[in-house]
Amino acid sequence: MREIFVERNGGLLRIIIRQNGILKECLIEEQKGDAYPGEVYNGVVKNIVPAIKCAFIDIGCGKNAYMYMDSKFKNLNLKKGEKLLVQVVKESYGKKGAKVVNSISIPGKYCVLDDFIHNVQFSKKIDDRDFKNRIAKNIKLPADVGVMIRTDAQNVNVDAVNNEINKLYEDYSSIEKKGRYSLKPGLIFESGGILGETLRDKLNDDKFKIYVDNEKDYACVQNFLRYVCNVDVELILHQDNRNLFSYYNLEKEILKLRNSRVELSCGGYIIINRTEAMFVIDVNSGKNTKNNTMNKTVLSTNLQAAEEISRQIILRNLNGIILIDFIDMDRQEDKERVLCKLKSGFSNDKNKILIYDFTELNLVQIARRRKGKPIYDYIEENCACCSGIGKKIKLSYMVLLIGNEILNMSREKNIKNIHIQINSYYKKEIEKDLQGFVKNIGADNMTVYITYKDKLFMYKLEPLVFESQLEQLEMFKVN
Repeated sequence: MREIFVERNGGLLRIIIRQNGILKECLIEEQKGDAYPGEVYNGVVKNIVPAIKCAFIDIGCGKNAYMYMDSKFKNLNLKKGEKLLVQVVKESYGKKGAKVVNSISIPGKYCVLDDFIHNVQFSKKIDDRDFKNRIAKNIKLPADVGVMIRTDAQNVNVDAVNNEINKLYEDYSSIEKKGRYSLKPGLIFESGGILGETLRDKLNDDKFKIYVDNEKDYACVQNFLRYVCNVDVELILHQDNRNLFSYYNLEKEILKLRNSRVELSCGGYIIINRTEAMFVIDVNSGKNTKNNTMNKTVLSTNLQAAEEISRQIILRNLNGIILIDFIDMDRQEDKERVLCKLKSGFSNDKNKILIYDFTELNLVQIARRRKGKPIYDYIEENCACCSGIGKKIKLSYMVLLIGNEILNMSREKNIKNIHIQINSYYKKEIEKDLQGFVKNIGADNMTVYITYKDKLFMYKLEPLVFESQLEQLEMFKVN
């Protein structure tokens, strides 16, 4: 049984995928108007830099997007001020804007409609020749686009694929029409963000339960399920007093992902460190002393570490260059077993990934395509008190946690006064906009008292019910 939890709160959309009670993926999307992969924009060329064969395009999102100029995309003759439709293929990161292309592709569950190709193509994972021939003969393809058939299409009949092509082509025609009549740079088509991506890519022939915490997402999932025919899904609208992630104890699991050390059941452990250039993972045998020989101890630790490392990379969304320092092994067959275990952990990973053989120093190198930010970027920020060497939880994420807890409290009892004790690190940032902080935590209809304390881990909340408590904290009242 697989479970998908969808919570939309405090400007964040968070999705947890759990299998048999174990977290498999944690997806987060900030709702702040940034360009997201799959979205289509009306753009205007602002600048062209021939030296790097790159055009910079205003898409109405603050930062200019960038597009590489290439003859195969027929975009070498772009001119400054020219209007064109572009699709985001990589979101903005740091000071860099989003990466866009001037071709449009619209993904479905069984196929991807693409105006760059004009024929029927197949996923590299599809090997069945009879299936390919059957699709090629019976597919109904519009004249001005092509389709890429996805692996899920093998589980349904051709009619289901044709129905999806018709639906996707309606979206494509709408995009073209809006593009012709839109004068200003801006968003024209949404692909559904991480929720749409999760529904398209994660639902398979397994049994699923999907939990959502609002009616809008409930309707979105319900509408998606109308067009698919090979999934067994129970859709649940969460209506308990406590918010969704707190009710299913997921908040603590997310915060555990901040830990650099991950324990293995064999007694060993792995350490995950982030550097400027890459992620580095170190494997240690720790307390693993169950085997009689050193070789068996090393192999059992490395095998379990390989399985856990693949899970943690996907769960934390680690990307770019990843370097793994396994415990040294002398026998080539042991190295092959560990490498096979590591690769099998990425069998369902939709991100493009390359895993290289062991180097002479017993290191394994991984290159994983960047798709979204690592989980740390949503939760943590550099700590000014130690010149950025350490990390602390972002105030924006702390606001989300406090707001959820206040919501849970207020649903259970009528609270009029509340005391928030929070680490002194956040004092300056909170006091820049006290009323905004109170509003963002959902306490603008309460009287809020805030005190600051050094060395406090995160925060403490306390409802105030006695007059003596109010008198004692009077000087700390903020609204």
